[in-house]
Amino acid sequence: MDEQQLIRHALAARERAYAPYSAFRVGSALLDGQGGIHYGCNVENAAYSPTNCAERTALFRAIADGHQPGTFAAIAIAGDTEGPISPCGVCRQVLLELCAPDMPVIMANLKGDIARMTVSGLLPGAFGPNDLLEK
Repeated sequence: MDEQQLIRHALAARERAYAPYSAFRVGSALLDGQGGIHYGCNVENAAYSPTNCAERTALFRAIADGHQPGTFAAIAIAGDTEGPISPCGVCRQVLLELCAPDMPVIMANLKGDIARMTVSGLLPGAFGPNDLLEK
């Protein structure tokens, strides 16, 4: 699957967002190692803290569907931002936990702007699973 197709899937997932408070809708499409797509959208909550971002929704859904951490091929994220949307800090930490460090993260906006990074590029100097496994 090419990058533009993955972005189109993220844009479609964005339409499913539940964002009654902020009206800020975000979608994501996670490509697994077998070519399957796992959709995510942000789901808000009146208490705000329980709100879940699109990226985490897609990742948690894929794990719940039986996919193993580290086996994902790419993720695209799309939102209505001035430049390409970037994952929040919590999502960056979850991406680090569940994805390979070199997995592509494709960030897009509604105007067609695109930025690309790797998971490790999103969170340099991160504290991750290897820090706990090394004793």
